[in-house]
Amino acid sequence: MVQAGEIVVIVNPANPATSMTATQASQFFLGKSAMFTPVDQSESSAIRAEFYKKVCDKDLAEVKGIWSKLVFTGKAAAPKEYSSNAEVKKAIAANPTGIGYIDKSAVDSTVKVITTLQ
Repeated sequence: MVQAGEIVVIVNPANPATSMTATQASQFFLGKSAMFTPVDQSESSAIRAEFYKKVCDKDLAEVKGIWSKLVFTGKAAAPKEYSSNAEVKKAIAANPTGIGYIDKSAVDSTVKVITTLQ
């Protein structure tokens, strides 16, 4: 599997959050908190698999199962998927409550990094 570069968790620059632990970030990406609106990379992307492994210690099948249950019970809507770092960045830049993840090399002034995953 191709290793992505460093993965960063990003929010809108207007978001008051300045930093967040991976555990805190996982709450949004597993539907445990609705304070932020998670944005996902496409299911087939290497960065998505690596992100969920690092942040949630789960593989994509487990994550999909969690969201299927939440959507089925009406507790949450699954994160919207985008096919590239640029699209995720654009979605976050347009949404003050958005939270997403991209390759560190794609970061620019339109988004704010709150976590860098090791």
